[in-house]
Amino acid sequence: MKEMTEQELKAIFKSFNRLNALIIGDVMLDSYYWGGVSRISPEAPVPIVAVNRKESRMGGAGNVVINLQALGAHPILCGIAGTDDSGDLLLRMLKDKKLPVTGIVRVKDRATTTKTRIISHSQHLVRIDEEDDRVIDESLSETLFMRIKEFVKERRIDVIIFEDYDKGVISPPLIEKVTGLAKRENIPVVVDPKRRNFSYYVNVTLFKPNLKELREGLNSAVDPHDINSLNAAVGKLCKEQNIEIAMVTLSELGVYVNAGKVKKIIPAVIRNIADVSGAGDSVISVAALCCALKLPPADTAFLSNLAGGQVCEKAGVAPVNKEQLIAEALEYLKTHSGKL
Repeated sequence: MKEMTEQELKAIFKSFNRLNALIIGDVMLDSYYWGGVSRISPEAPVPIVAVNRKESRMGGAGNVVINLQALGAHPILCGIAGTDDSGDLLLRMLKDKKLPVTGIVRVKDRATTTKTRIISHSQHLVRIDEEDDRVIDESLSETLFMRIKEFVKERRIDVIIFEDYDKGVISPPLIEKVTGLAKRENIPVVVDPKRRNFSYYVNVTLFKPNLKELREGLNSAVDPHDINSLNAAVGKLCKEQNIEIAMVTLSELGVYVNAGKVKKIIPAVIRNIADVSGAGDSVISVAALCCALKLPPADTAFLSNLAGGQVCEKAGVAPVNKEQLIAEALEYLKTHSGKL
């Protein structure tokens, strides 16, 4: 890697502000109930939570939107929501953030994916999921694709992100249509995959599974402590699916990147971990913007890894803090002779 100056690093983050990112995927509503526990229920041996605060946030692909906006970019979300109260709330949240809502297709008789977490004294007690993860039908998928196509036609899209949570929005035909469109328009495609569609993501710019997803997708016991194991498994993946850059998040071990001659593990920065929820969303958000700017793969992996680690220090799902990320990257430059 070549040396980078402080001015060059700051210019990268400033360039985020001009980027338009199109996010396709499973949008969710994250609901939180916070309270205190002082007794056990007489009805069953479970704690009684006296709720003192409630909050709802956009989750899933919506959390990627929040991260991208926090980084200064201009996100456009394409997905589906039910015609229920949770779907109404999601659209209000997008409008409150002055983001377009025309990419959201409303669907009758389908619940908006909602995850409700009950938390007491920073302890996550239980999560309640409301969802319908059936793959959407061909007609609905075509409606969604036409909206995606309209955004690509009407706006300058710098990067397309597939944010796949296996909730039924993304299907192989949709992947094929979008990647074909992106190729014709010379738009990089970045993927945060899950198992169901893992092998259908071909001809993409950057593919970012975590270790569990990599093992499930390849049906292989990849050893994250063995660089040769990673090189063999991920190298085969890149070849078979024509992936330009593979970036595998390895939790406390950091990030493994495989791109041409670059094959290395970038260690995680030591932190006080509070909650790993949403870390992958921050990683993919930074990675996508770096891809749009055509940064070197190792630099992309480093900055993405730094962002994922940062949000793990916060309880609950929280977006990356751009100023903190810049400060941490600058500090790293100073202590490593200008090399990320």
